[in-house]
Amino acid sequence: MDIAAEMRAMAQAARAASRRLAAAEGSARRQALLGLADLLGARAQALFAANARDVDAARARGLDQARLDRLAITEGVLGSMIQGCREVAAMSDPVGEIESMKKRPNGMLVGRMRVPLGVVAMIFESRPNALVDAAALCIKSGNAAILRGGSEAFHSLSALAATIHDALEAAGLPRECVQTPPTADRQAVTELLKLDEYIDVVIPRGGEGLIRAVVEQAKMPVLKHYKGVCHTFVDETADLARAVDIVLNAKAQRPGTCNALECLLVHRAVAGTFLPLVAERLGAAGVRFKCCPEALPLLAARCTTAEAAQDDDWGREFLSLTLAVKVVADLDEALEHIARFGSNHTEAILTESHKNAMRFTREADASMVAVNASTRLNDGGELGLGAEIGISTTKLHAYGPMGILELMSAKFVALGQGQIRQ
Repeated sequence: MDIAAEMRAMAQAARAASRRLAAAEGSARRQALLGLADLLGARAQALFAANARDVDAARARGLDQARLDRLAITEGVLGSMIQGCREVAAMSDPVGEIESMKKRPNGMLVGRMRVPLGVVAMIFESRPNALVDAAALCIKSGNAAILRGGSEAFHSLSALAATIHDALEAAGLPRECVQTPPTADRQAVTELLKLDEYIDVVIPRGGEGLIRAVVEQAKMPVLKHYKGVCHTFVDETADLARAVDIVLNAKAQRPGTCNALECLLVHRAVAGTFLPLVAERLGAAGVRFKCCPEALPLLAARCTTAEAAQDDDWGREFLSLTLAVKVVADLDEALEHIARFGSNHTEAILTESHKNAMRFTREADASMVAVNASTRLNDGGELGLGAEIGISTTKLHAYGPMGILELMSAKFVALGQGQIRQ
């Protein structure tokens, strides 16, 4: 069977499985997720061994540290996968839930019922844990999933997919509910993206190049974010000691993620006090600064990693220990900068002014806006979704981290007693 025929057969099987999964009792979906959590723990050493093969091969090919970090399954990453499965399993079953039932003047009851999207395809790079997160959310929300990871994670993904299949079958659900293409050939993605009669939506997760390639080829709707250019604005009223801790976490905790801080905006009134603190704390963590003319001397006086910013450093996703820094006159200038250079991903303000905080939350256009908190918190698990299948910076159909409810739609349900249209 050639790749085109193989992908069509996979998509057809996913469509059939999606109907069975959506019709199954919520208890079966819950059992599959709890079983998956148990199996991940029981097979930890085998999963670590499979992942080590991928990491060693990737390192030998010269993959950068950010991608190696995303590829690795550590004990902490595996623990998060297990916890995510259990948290999603514990959530109320959304499939078939009817909300906002209202009586019309003719006596008919009209409500909206939550329904799965159907078949969800996700194309992603590195991050083997994304396979488990996506599978858990799709199973819970009644969606079949076709999950295509990068070739650099082939052995890890194969081991995880086998574990998911065993959990599904133990719960009496078809293994075709979650499928991974058995080939690393890129043609598999090209063929999948043509199959809009079977696949309802595709979610690309990875670098901007991957996402744009998916958008250009896909025949079905795409939920996406191109890049994460996240800003934090330090207001003149900010608690500066707390602000340094937040900025350090946002930039340095995991700099290769899409919700890491990429540009720091500082109110002119506090720049002279705050930026030397930033130079000491973040400089000691290995951060390199790209500075506007006003910020450069304030940072350079306390560290050796500050240099003048170039025009293309504004609006740039560094995905490394590099931070753009700009001094602004006020909140107006900060919001203007974000409107020009932001990517609708995550924006934060550090302030003790309720008025400024509320204005920032209203006017900063992003999938999550934070007040006195790190941009790194824009994550499905951190926001109470249990896990996420991705973060959408499009506003149709979802905006922000996509959990169970974001993988569902709603159909109208009308309950009548003989009503007819007059």
